[in-house]
This record gives sequence, structure tokens and C-alpha cells, in this order.
Amino acid sequence: MPTTDRMQKLQTMLEKDAADPFLLFAMGMEHKKVGNTADAVTWFRKTLEKDPGYCVAYHQAALAYEDGGDVEAAKRTYHEGIAAARKKGDNHAADEMQAALSMIE
Repeated sequence: MPTTDRMQKLQTMLEKDAADPFLLFAMGMEHKKVGNTADAVTWFRKTLEKDPGYCVAYHQAALAYEDGGDVEAAKRTYHEGIAAARKKGDNHAADEMQAALSMIE
């Protein structure tokens, strides 16, 4: 898979702050953008290790699983994300993930 200029810039920033959830998430989005769904999921999971309440990372990981053809992993991830969003009080994120989940169930 190609490495984009943004990936290189993000990697440089991550060398300074490897625990920044936004940078980890952004790296996942860059991998997803170029179709590297497996690495995208890995970065989204790293995001969630640092911040389990980063709800959009669940949603994007589930979408990446869907793109990669792993519908069961997508379903599990949506369920995890819905629970995390409800725990955080982010009903909007929970509702969005519930809607996405209902489209694949």
C-alpha cells in the first residue's frame, strides 16, 4: 500500500506523542482512505486503547471491517461502540452506530 505525505507527517508527530488519540485516529483514516483496511483497523484499535471513549474510532473500525468483507467483526465493533457511546453519554454517536448496524444485520 502506498504511504501518503499525510501518513509521513502523522508518523513524525506520533514520534513526539505516540499516545495522542487524534493522531492515532488520523493515521487510521489515512490507511482507510487508500484501501488498507487491515492497517486502518489496527490504528483505530490503538486509538481505543488510549481512549476507549473515542466513539468515532469504533464507527470507522466497523466501516473498515465492512470494507474488508468481515461483517461479523463489523457487527461486534458496532456493538462495542454503541456500548462505549452510551457509557460516555454520547447518544448521537450510539444512534449513528445503531443505524449502521441495522443496515448489516
